Amino acid sequence: MPSRADITYFGAGPAYLPTDVLELASQALLDYNGTGLGIAEHSHRSELASNIIKEAKEDLATYLDIPSDYETIFMQAGGTGEFAASVYNLVGAWVARQYAAIAKELGTEDESAIVDALRKRVESDLKVDYIITGSWSLKAYQEAVRLLGPEYVNIVTDARTVNGGKFGKIPDQSTWKLSKDAAFVYYCDNETVDGVEFPEFPAVLAPKEDGTGPIVVSDMSSNILSRRIPVSNYSLIFFGAQKNLGSTGVAVAILKKSFLPPSVVQPGAPLLRKLGLPIPPIIFQYEIIAKNNSLYNTLSIFDVYIAGQVLKKLLRTYSNKVDGQQAVAENKAELIYSALEAHPEVYRIVPDKSVRSKMNICFRVTKVSISTPFTDETNNANSEKNGNVDEAEKAFLKEATALHLTGLKGHRSVGGIRASNYNSVPLEGAEKLAKFIDEFAKA
Repeated sequence: MPSRADITYFGAGPAYLPTDVLELASQALLDYNGTGLGIAEHSHRSELASNIIKEAKEDLATYLDIPSDYETIFMQAGGTGEFAASVYNLVGAWVARQYAAIAKELGTEDESAIVDALRKRVESDLKVDYIITGSWSLKAYQEAVRLLGPEYVNIVTDARTVNGGKFGKIPDQSTWKLSKDAAFVYYCDNETVDGVEFPEFPAVLAPKEDGTGPIVVSDMSSNILSRRIPVSNYSLIFFGAQKNLGSTGVAVAILKKSFLPPSVVQPGAPLLRKLGLPIPPIIFQYEIIAKNNSLYNTLSIFDVYIAGQVLKKLLRTYSNKVDGQQAVAENKAELIYSALEAHPEVYRIVPDKSVRSKMNICFRVTKVSISTPFTDETNNANSEKNGNVDEAEKAFLKEATALHLTGLKGHRSVGGIRASNYNSVPLEGAEKLAKFIDEFAKA
């Protein structure tokens, strides 16, 4: 059996974690800092736990240069939970703003009059916008429709309309249909399943010189910490930890403080009922979680600890913080993509070159090596160019696994090969994969 040192793991998540971080974590599970108790046994309300959260927040802010007018909170239910949380909280903030505006317009504090006018405004003006570029943004859109109803959810653009019904491109921004004063605009910065990544912040969503502009929400679950991001352009960034930050079990939300009390107070359940809008579970309310230092309910401090240790390692490794990691990520991705491009007769990279992800490299193997035998059955089905795609990819995966290059199988919904080039994959691992890609094509 191979040892941990032998394996290069390209799984899409849960992802490979640094070995030295896991060694620290294993000791912490048995005895944290000489306390005689493991970290998972200490109270989440202890000073010890509070310090772990505090340090993780500070290190994240340092690494990404998060401005001081943002709050970072740790939550549960992963990125999928944040699909719902973002709707609940930002629609709630929209309702709160409209309530105040209507009260001022009417010059009254009569709640029934305000609610009547607000109900009409909800029906006529409430919109949430979704930019659909892959499987995860599609799921986020579907959750918004489920919670609010389709009449309140606008599709800004759907990438399948410009790519033969499949994901793999991002439509030109000149074609996007943004709502006027939407409660928010959502997009997924990196589509893990489809290998599509926004090359930069969408210019059409950029704030104006006076600071006004769209309220932008982004899911960065699979590329957070891998490149510099203009945090101040966003109202909300969220991500699951299990790709580049740590282990499965926590999600992170970076929220502009202007969406929290005292600037904005979420509407209560009675008002939402009158408006026919969904009432959020309390554990999805950002203001509640922020007020309680992410400890309204029992948070997995062990998972926050792992995230904190990953951040400390990144800060020790790169004096220029995220810019140093970005340079490495770009180098690794270039190695792998160049190896694929060198053999177009064998490999087909799935997404358009303009939007290729540096984190999730998705491709198909379209030609079986000479040494791989065909069966009659596979010769007659799904052939592409000189061979059967399924047979070719099985051969590719088998030979890669023999070299301890693992986790390369594509998502079950799309198939193919996917090399997830997360931060913890070393440069040597990318070089090893690039070499195998070349050798398999030549065999």
